[in-house]
Amino acid sequence: MRLDKFLKVSRLIKRRTLAKEVADQGRITINGKVAKASSDVKAGDELSIRFGQKVVTASVDAIKDSAKKEDAASMFTIIKEERLEKIDPAFIDDED
Repeated sequence: MRLDKFLKVSRLIKRRTLAKEVADQGRITINGKVAKASSDVKAGDELSIRFGQKVVTASVDAIKDSAKKEDAASMFTIIKEERLEKIDPAFIDDED
C-alpha cells in the first residue's frame, strides 16, 4: 500500500494530501530510509514521522484498504514519541 494512503487509512495523518506533503518534505522514514508518498508500506515496517518539534515512531501491524475509526488504531503500534529540542534564537550567530 502507498505510504500516503496508509497514513490516511490508519489516521496517523488525517488527510491524504497532507500525508503526501509531509512525505515530499522528507519528514517520513520507512526502516530508516527517507520515504516518498508513493513508497510501499507493508506489515513489519517501522515509520518515523516528524511533526514540527515531535518525532513519532510506529510499527506497521496490519494493512487494510479501509478501516473504521475504531479499527484504525489496530493498524499500527506507537513505539516512541520524542520531542526535539528547540534552538534558542539567541544562540544563533548571524551578525557577520
